Amino acid sequence: MRSFARPNVVVSKCLGFAKCRYNGEIIYDYIVERLKPFVNFIPVCPEVEIGLGIPRYPVRIVLDTGTGQLHLYQPATKKDLTNEMASFIDKYLSSLSEIDGFILKYRSPSCGINSVKVYNGFHSEARAISGKGFFGAAVLNRFSGLAIEDEGRLKNFTIREYFLTKLFTLANFRSVKKSRRMAELVRFHTINKLLFMAHSQVKLRELGQIVANPGRAKLEVVFSNYEKTLYQLLSRAPTFKSWINVIMHAFGGISDRLTAKEREFFLNLIEEYRDERIPLSVLTRMIESWAVRFNDQYLLEQTFISPYPKELIEITDSGKGRNR
Repeated sequence: MRSFARPNVVVSKCLGFAKCRYNGEIIYDYIVERLKPFVNFIPVCPEVEIGLGIPRYPVRIVLDTGTGQLHLYQPATKKDLTNEMASFIDKYLSSLSEIDGFILKYRSPSCGINSVKVYNGFHSEARAISGKGFFGAAVLNRFSGLAIEDEGRLKNFTIREYFLTKLFTLANFRSVKKSRRMAELVRFHTINKLLFMAHSQVKLRELGQIVANPGRAKLEVVFSNYEKTLYQLLSRAPTFKSWINVIMHAFGGISDRLTAKEREFFLNLIEEYRDERIPLSVLTRMIESWAVRFNDQYLLEQTFISPYPKELIEITDSGKGRNR
């Protein structure tokens, strides 16, 4: 059974950790609860950290039409909390180390990473456009290479699958980097080859060159270059066409040991995946079963078969809504 490093994840404290929402409530998020046995969570509530009480009057993001500056504003008290929030954000984010990802509150004026209401002016009738929360925007800016999502979007299987894959891959790499051993980096690259191929064949080749290290660069330079390129490779989710290419690549290594009926059956499954009738996990489990049957150690070690703990896969998950 594959072992996984435990990711370190900063999470909005209201998502199951404390009754700290503006109205004094807590949100028990199903995905966050499922992750707790596998993740080291670091809860934070920026609004509480800057001294706002529980419960408290709501805050909003306001665009000053005169200066073009964004403000964190509390309409009921007419307090401008921008400086307090900016000071906390800088101090808090600077204190973080060995972080693999963030799960932040959807649409929150502090934590939101998208779809946050930004009001065009301080007056009560101001229209709102869509933007980012103060804390969320700073996280995206400072930690752009990490796995960052909000709990609302994680309800979508495709988004969640990409997030979890990225999160556990980065956690595993952090563990390898901590070892400071070239042999560990070589192994990490080897077992992730097919997963990385699904993300970007170009970046996979670049990573291969970094590992080969023809210029005999120092170990810390190799790890630094590998990390930067890994962030680039993981910056976008694979398309379903890329996954089909990877599945066919894996299938090609064992197809000559299968019967004609087995090959036909699997090729039909690929067409079902192409038509969004089955999820990718059906194909990867078939590949895994044949790898077990033929004791194909190369395939059994490939992380694309199981990029994150299988306990986190939902039986109701489907391939619907994926990125083409």
